[in-house]
Amino acid sequence: MQISVTPFTVHKRVALTISRGTAAQSTNLWVRVQAEGIEGWGEATAFSLGTPTQTTEQLTTELTVLASEVADFHPLERQRLAPRLAQLSSAARAAIDVALHDWLGQYAKLPLWQLWGLDKSRIGPTAVTVGINAPEKAVHRLELWQTQVPDLRSVKIKLGSPAGMQADQAMMTALLGEISPGTKISIDANGGWDLETAIAMADWLAERGVTYLEQPLPVTLDRQLQTLSERSPLPIFVDESCFNAQDVARLAGQVHGINIKLMKAGGLTEARRMIHTARACGLDVMFGCYSDSAISNTALAHLAPLADHLDLDSHLNLTDDPFQGATMQAGRLLPNDSPGLGLTHHELPDR
Repeated sequence: MQISVTPFTVHKRVALTISRGTAAQSTNLWVRVQAEGIEGWGEATAFSLGTPTQTTEQLTTELTVLASEVADFHPLERQRLAPRLAQLSSAARAAIDVALHDWLGQYAKLPLWQLWGLDKSRIGPTAVTVGINAPEKAVHRLELWQTQVPDLRSVKIKLGSPAGMQADQAMMTALLGEISPGTKISIDANGGWDLETAIAMADWLAERGVTYLEQPLPVTLDRQLQTLSERSPLPIFVDESCFNAQDVARLAGQVHGINIKLMKAGGLTEARRMIHTARACGLDVMFGCYSDSAISNTALAHLAPLADHLDLDSHLNLTDDPFQGATMQAGRLLPNDSPGLGLTHHELPDR
């Protein structure tokens, strides 16, 4: 098989601020696997959770070296290929894994959701994200989302402001006045609180109808997760603390759910393993994203019938996503019926 790697830069319609900083654009990698006249697509998105950091340059090097080493492999030889993929950074591995799944679906002439025997009607609403900002600017961001997604059913709000708990509460109060009744509301602090703040905010947020609380504590305070879960009236989900199935097993009994992202997990293969591990441990499952294009969010949309909560909105906030796949329908991100991922690519004019 042949592997090609093409960088592409995408720009956010609205810059996203979380507890760790602000992002306005990213350079991702379009990875293509070719064999027998079929081309499968995947994506590698650089991300940083502090340490370690997976950069675009690093991922490009890893994938370029891999391409030179696996020319005699066939996309169906997954077991033979697995030890080499295990040596890659998780985002590089995700790109290859997703591309191989796309290739397989096209080879079988079935969309992935159908190849896995899943039911698209079970896909729930996907959340749109409002980043940390001054209250009036956060409200304006929400209004933009409501215009872009008129049948909006789920909103995820980033808290953990460096300005402190009062700033979080002021922004949240302003947003609550603008969110339509019946809309699901979740909170992601991206590790921006300590235990005392997390307990206080959990109580305050529960009184305001929030559904669950994601990554309230930094990874360095994982040992305090069980205490928080016991004290919190809201379910506690982890994101930065959970990369793979081994992490799921480690966190079982300490939290209520996990957030699966392709770039952390290393692709759809590990994502499915994490889902099954989580279910065996009695945990709920959500899907999330980084600065991903429609490639990665479409890939997870195929697996979405197995998730309880979805946050696959990063591509919706791009002005220049060159890919199209799953589409928003009644607030849900639904994959189509084309074989594999069902993606198309279109050239965009120069900025």
